[in-house]
Amino acid sequence: MQPDTLISDNSTVAASKAATTMKAAVITAPQSIKVQETALPEPQAGQVRLRLEGCGLCASNIPVWEGREWFTYPVEAGNPGHEGWGVVDAVGEGVDNVKAGDRVAALSYKSYAQYDIADADKVVKLPETLAGKPFPGEPLGCAMNIFRRSRIEAGQTVAILGIGFLGALLVQLAKHAGARVIAVSQRDFSLEMAKECGADEVVKMDDHYKIIEKISQLTNGNFCERVIECTGKEWPLNLAGELAAERGMLIIAGFHQDGMRQVNIQLWNWRGLDVINAHERDPQEYIKGIREAVKAVEEGIINPEPLYTHSYTLENIKQAFNDLSTRPDGFVKALISF
Repeated sequence: MQPDTLISDNSTVAASKAATTMKAAVITAPQSIKVQETALPEPQAGQVRLRLEGCGLCASNIPVWEGREWFTYPVEAGNPGHEGWGVVDAVGEGVDNVKAGDRVAALSYKSYAQYDIADADKVVKLPETLAGKPFPGEPLGCAMNIFRRSRIEAGQTVAILGIGFLGALLVQLAKHAGARVIAVSQRDFSLEMAKECGADEVVKMDDHYKIIEKISQLTNGNFCERVIECTGKEWPLNLAGELAAERGMLIIAGFHQDGMRQVNIQLWNWRGLDVINAHERDPQEYIKGIREAVKAVEEGIINPEPLYTHSYTLENIKQAFNDLSTRPDGFVKALISF
């Protein structure tokens, strides 16, 4: 069966049957990236092809960008882009849940490119209310999944460590749930952003013991029923344990990917903490989170728009990766647009 093709509603011509190539970013070596012509992918049975409008840049990309001994180069074209959204351009055999022309967010993995392939059960339709708005579904869905697993309730005190894109969304979600939110972060800009997202208190992430003392004072020595660590670093993970109340919950939302971690299990034992690794591995849980994120944005529960601070074209994706690594002042979330 030949994939369907489309001329979209805004008269932009999607890939035609005659097109055979597309532009895609390829990380050829550590801190080296090129935009290359590569074969246009064809959807197989149960798959769809997306004409991408954009893709978010994720901090989890930093190791493959900087280089680690376990990576091989060049990486596959478009990889590791996994926060794409766009318009369904073609469908493979047996696909009936979406059609050519539908605007969707997708869980796919080679989205630093003009087109990408996704399984049909791993795309979420975007409503007309979000028309024209960027929607990096994977990180938005991730925030919803982490919030759900944190079981935050009205009246609780919640500390969130690391206020980037994910942390800022969690501040919004926790405040909407009626919690008191304490935001802990290194950058002054991040702390101001946390306030704008609704944080009740902000604490500079500088000195380990001063932070503990400050939050002890803010909570009358009781600390926090929920602590969410969003940094992916060892020190803040141990700090998170110190800030958790007895029988509290420590939620690991940071993506820890650079080897082993040493943590104070004695403290975790002593306080009787529930420790939740909130990173999902079931793709359908991610899709569930993306659907919840669509609803949350529509209803104004979360507002990601102010967090999209930097935008780049595919041609200047190298600058995007450099900024992702160095995080210039004001940097929160970068989007690659096509």
